[in-house]
Amino acid sequence: MKYILALAILCCFSFTANAQVQNPTYNKPLADSLGADDYGMKQYVLAILKTGSNTTTDKEKLNAYFRGHMENIGRLAKEGKLVVAGPLGKNDKAYRGIFILDVQTVEEARKLVETDPAVKAKIFEVELYPWYGSAALPMYLPAHSKIEKQKP
Repeated sequence: MKYILALAILCCFSFTANAQVQNPTYNKPLADSLGADDYGMKQYVLAILKTGSNTTTDKEKLNAYFRGHMENIGRLAKEGKLVVAGPLGKNDKAYRGIFILDVQTVEEARKLVETDPAVKAKIFEVELYPWYGSAALPMYLPAHSKIEKQKP
């Protein structure tokens, strides 16, 4: 008898644990347009920019590299390939900033970051990692353009 009771409890637990709750506000066309899976998520690549081996102090060259870096960020964002970019605060790991790239593979991401003049010049080195996040992430960029008072 106790085995039957244990089996009944186990079956109920398994059913409850595997039951899926449907979202009443689910928008299939939006989810599909963003490439979302059933959980509203998708694969991206996280890039961590670190201080590179080029330690030039030539202000003119540095300005050119950083101008190109910012232009490249803008281009990748317009193409829909870059959904997050920003600097990191001071830290003991020489991490300088991050990108989240809307691509499926590290190889695709590597090709994109290699178009950055500051990466090419070794001002930055880049670490790349697969990252799984909300498929809605690219939707914040149009809102951001409406709240930024000045462009960098």
